[in-house]
Amino acid sequence: MRKVIIAPSILAADFSRLAEEIHHVEAAGADWIHCDIMDGHFVDNISFGPEVVRLARKETNLPLDVHLMIEHADRYVPRFVKAGANSITVHVEPEAKHDIRQTLQQIRDGGCRAGLTLNPETPIEMIKPFLSRFDMLLVMTVHPGFGGQPFRADQMEKVRRAAKWNESRKHKVDIEVDGGINAKTARISIENGANVLVA
Repeated sequence: MRKVIIAPSILAADFSRLAEEIHHVEAAGADWIHCDIMDGHFVDNISFGPEVVRLARKETNLPLDVHLMIEHADRYVPRFVKAGANSITVHVEPEAKHDIRQTLQQIRDGGCRAGLTLNPETPIEMIKPFLSRFDMLLVMTVHPGFGGQPFRADQMEKVRRAAKWNESRKHKVDIEVDGGINAKTARISIENGANVLVA
């Protein structure tokens, strides 16, 4: 069984005490720091940009896992690479308005791990054309944009299918879940094949 990675979301932090909050989750045993980037267009909420990622990078050596919930991700990837991201995940949905192959290559060329994200309503088949081009699959277990939503257990079918694909592939991807993760849903996610939990 693969090591389970815990990635607390910076979105839950008190931004007036960002350094302290990062040190707190580090001390608690976090493996990564998850950074949710929202532009108010692709999702109906706005969070923060590369500057906060840069500040987080100054405070920790933990990998920074950047999730771009934005339109035209390709325009912003270089800024997040420069800010210190270790992995950058982009959306596969057409509403994200970018050339997926090109963006994934751009992320890898920047020295980061590349990820693809599936919203709850997006079929997993949409990632098939890109299977050799990314390193992580992020399955949203809530609709992205706002916290506090209940975990969608129906998304475990995607996790199971991705885990099955991993069995037959030399290039194995991390399977990340994000949304409504607690002790109970973490266990369900791991049992179905996820190995990265955004909390």
